[in-house]
Amino acid sequence: MRKQVTIDDEPAILDILDTAGQEEYSSMQDQWMREGKGYLLVYSIADRSSFEEITVFKEKILRAKDVDKVPMILVGNKCDLDDAHREVQVNEGEELAEQLGCPFMETSAKEKINNEECFNQAVREIVKMDKEEQAVDTKKAKPAFKCLIL
Repeated sequence: MRKQVTIDDEPAILDILDTAGQEEYSSMQDQWMREGKGYLLVYSIADRSSFEEITVFKEKILRAKDVDKVPMILVGNKCDLDDAHREVQVNEGEELAEQLGCPFMETSAKEKINNEECFNQAVREIVKMDKEEQAVDTKKAKPAFKCLIL
């Protein structure tokens, strides 16, 4: 899905690829990871195993891009569920985000909670890293962004 947005008065084009749980795309994931500039690492708050796989995805992205750091957001999805269904607590997400060195938020696709904000934050993280890289090597940032949901 391609989406044109304006974030903090800056235009951006998001190429959004959602490959979560789709094995038919697994062979293409490395290529998409190399091409992406920002990443949403998404787990279900009702599925501890999805939370535990997050660090594996982060390492896979870093290997595919051959870098030490990339713009990413840790996202706990399904925050609309009641506590009886919750397997991952908010503080666990916050702690993992701190370890990963990235922002954290919870969302609900069903109830449309923080959906747009997580993409906006991903773009902000990309812009922030681009500015840091420009300060080091004065390289100009590209206007298009690719964001992957894993």
